[in-house]
Amino acid sequence: MNPRSKPSTPALIEAFLEMMSAERGAGANTLAAYRRDLMDFARFAKIDLTLATRQTVRDWLANLGGLEASSQARKLSALRQFYGFLYGEEICKDNPTDAVDAPRRVRPLPKIISTDDMDAMLRVAGEGETPEARRLLCIIEMLYAAGLRVSELAGLPLAAVRGNPGFILVRGKGGKERLAPLGASARDAITAYLGVREEFLPKQHKKAAQYLFCSRAAEGFLTRQRLHQLLKALALKAGLDPAKVSPHVLRHAFATHLVEGGADLRSVQTLLGHADIATTEIYTHVAKGHLKRVMNKAHPLARKR
Repeated sequence: MNPRSKPSTPALIEAFLEMMSAERGAGANTLAAYRRDLMDFARFAKIDLTLATRQTVRDWLANLGGLEASSQARKLSALRQFYGFLYGEEICKDNPTDAVDAPRRVRPLPKIISTDDMDAMLRVAGEGETPEARRLLCIIEMLYAAGLRVSELAGLPLAAVRGNPGFILVRGKGGKERLAPLGASARDAITAYLGVREEFLPKQHKKAAQYLFCSRAAEGFLTRQRLHQLLKALALKAGLDPAKVSPHVLRHAFATHLVEGGADLRSVQTLLGHADIATTEIYTHVAKGHLKRVMNKAHPLARKR
């Protein structure tokens, strides 16, 4: 980009988003969030974005006072990366987000369900031999047994499970890949579902053939919204509060139950695909009972009592 030119605000934003997609592998949802946040800042500033100052940024954050700290911090993060890009391209002489503190965030503890509730969902999902029942059990097994994000499960290619593998290759946030293990029950559920998968494969929809959970949806696979609906219907059938069950709750349960079972945080971090172990550490706060048992068993003073 020529630093002497004066590109418009939309052009600057699109150039940044193109870079984020091409160089950092940002997904469609991430790019859409960046676009919204940057356009929001542009509407507030009402000036050429290359002329924004630290005070402009602070005033914008003050105007966001009604939002939660986490939302404010996310918007500031988008702005930091945007101006980092402009500074690197020599479009701006400095980065106006430097020395601007992000609002302090209080990270809420993840919502989970107990092992008993999880067993109830698996038991109910396993009832019946219909194609729908086999598909539902496969979905639940893979979400809980592998800790997949709902977007990872929805777009999982059929090729990932060919040969009944012990691990599947998952493409997560930012296009990063990781191996997710599959236990015996999950592999059995996949095998049973593959036996009836043709029932869900729509005709004249070539795109759907490549996905494990094929669908008539435009995307060719079960949408995140549909997966949410299936889980909530299952929760109700299992006697649980549907409001407390979602694909991400199952992912949290996967991680928390691993920690409670004695798994080390580094392993859980790898299984979840977290870039920073600080993100994984929150599960130690949820599994307080496990930590207390570990301390009582391992600490010298605790053993003397």
